[in-house]
Amino acid sequence: MGAPSSPRAASHAVANSYGRNWEPAQQVRTGDAEGLTKEFAQALSASPLLDLALPIIARVMLPTYLITLAQPHDAAALGGRWLCAVGGWDGARRLAAVAALDAERGEWEAWTAAPGSCPPAGLSSHTCTRLSDRELRVAGREGGTRTQRRYGSIYTLRLDPGARTYCYREESCRSASRSGHCAALLPTPGPRPGHQLLLFGGCDSAEPEVAGHWGYGKIQEEAPAAPRLTEQLAKLVSSGQGSRQGPRGLRHHSCSVVGPFAVLFGGETLTRARDTICNDLYVYDARRAPSLWFHFPCADRALKRMGHRTCLCNDQLYLVGGFGEDGRTASPQVCTLDLFL
Repeated sequence: MGAPSSPRAASHAVANSYGRNWEPAQQVRTGDAEGLTKEFAQALSASPLLDLALPIIARVMLPTYLITLAQPHDAAALGGRWLCAVGGWDGARRLAAVAALDAERGEWEAWTAAPGSCPPAGLSSHTCTRLSDRELRVAGREGGTRTQRRYGSIYTLRLDPGARTYCYREESCRSASRSGHCAALLPTPGPRPGHQLLLFGGCDSAEPEVAGHWGYGKIQEEAPAAPRLTEQLAKLVSSGQGSRQGPRGLRHHSCSVVGPFAVLFGGETLTRARDTICNDLYVYDARRAPSLWFHFPCADRALKRMGHRTCLCNDQLYLVGGFGEDGRTASPQVCTLDLFL
């Protein structure tokens, strides 16, 4: 976002013809959560950890040794108490281990593999999607530093907070080899909707890939309710302003599920050698089959971001962290997405 003279000035600077606006909110310094906004800090304190299953929380709160030894990991919240960080890169190899933050005690623990666990060779820039209070679906590239597979294995990761153990099980389905992608658990259309887990980006393809499908009533997990933002997105995609174009060759972007929509922002494109950091907004509309993409470009270079996260909390989408236009300078700002229609 750069360093605007004031949040309101930045707000006017970033608004574009599509009525999309990432507005920097007032910055505060709050101990370990340095750089969080007042609004976001209040939302965190008022919401259960269960609703904030985001790697960015781990990024804010991980102790130094985990930040150093397990990047880029992914994380998911369990039971309103545990934040489980999975895998990552320790500077020499990819890991598949699980470390968990006990929010009640404020301490990190290294969990152990249960008997019978069949872990991947190692994971980084992968995704972990919560399926239930004790089960995650893990997808992404695995292997050593010199060997990369042409496909990606998909794992179910079962977690037992009481025993402090985890267990990997490899699924029969596979995906393309992806790294730096995102995943979205979306409802399927129809009178008895099920769920499907879709992988976006992380390879050359512009099309999402199914990493799991569950029938009606099998998945109880739902994204936090966001009626206002869902209605705004429905109006945005029906306005005719966006192009029907999916994100080809995108990685290290963000993705949040808002009702029947997957909202992707930013990232690094693989389709060009220069000016690779993006500031585009993509909306995936899963309300009917076939699903549709909507692309909303932005001319403001200050919004270029990669390696960030978006968080849906209290009917508001927050943009947190990541690197700016040069791909190296970290951004300390927290912004909110506002749609003016």
